[in-house]
Amino acid sequence: MARKLRIEYPGAIYHVMSRGDHQEAIFKDAQDRQVFLKTLTEACEKTGWIVHAYVLMGNHYHLLLETPEANLAFGMKWLQGTYTQRFNSRHKVFGHLFQGRYKALNVDDDDDYFQTVSTYIHLNPVRARLVGCEPGQLQGFDWSSFPAYLRSPKKRPVWLETNRVLGSLGIPRDDSRGRRRYQAWVEARALECSEKTPKELEAAWKKIRRGWYLGDETFKERLLNWISARKETKRDSLDGEAIRMHDEAAANDLLKDALKCLKLTDNELGSLPKGASEKLVLAWWLRKQTTVSRSWISERLHMGHPTRITAAVRAVTDAPRRSVLARLSSTVSRGAS
Repeated sequence: MARKLRIEYPGAIYHVMSRGDHQEAIFKDAQDRQVFLKTLTEACEKTGWIVHAYVLMGNHYHLLLETPEANLAFGMKWLQGTYTQRFNSRHKVFGHLFQGRYKALNVDDDDDYFQTVSTYIHLNPVRARLVGCEPGQLQGFDWSSFPAYLRSPKKRPVWLETNRVLGSLGIPRDDSRGRRRYQAWVEARALECSEKTPKELEAAWKKIRRGWYLGDETFKERLLNWISARKETKRDSLDGEAIRMHDEAAANDLLKDALKCLKLTDNELGSLPKGASEKLVLAWWLRKQTTVSRSWISERLHMGHPTRITAAVRAVTDAPRRSVLARLSSTVSRGAS
């Protein structure tokens, strides 16, 4: 099976998550966590990574990670591989430590998305009921960047950057006053978490835990353009919603070529009747060449109900040899292949 696509470019930001194999612990004690942070330090030195937030739980971890160079895959392979070796050596065990591949959600660099992910990461111990939601409780969880945010810069890891997260909340300086403001803000969010059910929390954070990106439509278009520019990438190297987005982008490209063959513009296509011969042929061509849904094709070709697409495919397939449909389908097949 092909490995899942990683969208990498200089300055990319990711919400990285990775769990233990079979949900087992990847940190058995404080020393394991210290080893992981030491390994993360070395990874940042090798790659130039900037970490904006992190949390180490029992069987998983989260990072809000920025890659000044396009090197996420290289760095993650080294980080997880090296930590696995050190964990196995220490505990005298063998085999995989992590469950499959890590998940890396591309994050828009807009302030709203930035603070949303950082807050989600810092609230993990509260949601897991490892600490209480009362003021002062969360900073007692040592294995998160939150307590580091409340210390002076000299007492933090060199790879931990706080200014971006603080700035996303309108906190202009990383001084004692700014740190108190940040603490109050996060603790207020912790109280909100305590008032919600697990089901409500899951719904609130769904976009951060699932999907393949977090951002607005402009950001999504940028990512799709990145995918489109790498046409050599196979479809099965994508995952989840990215498969659908990739297929629809490819279908749009095919449609543009087919419209040229038929000497039609997009506007002219929209003005044609739902059952026009040109639309029947285009629907047949898209179903033949792509895996996009009938709903997408019917909407894109302005053909009404998706069942028209099935009828269109049948009509073109069964068309007499010298009919208009046969002639148009031959034109598209020769010119848009």
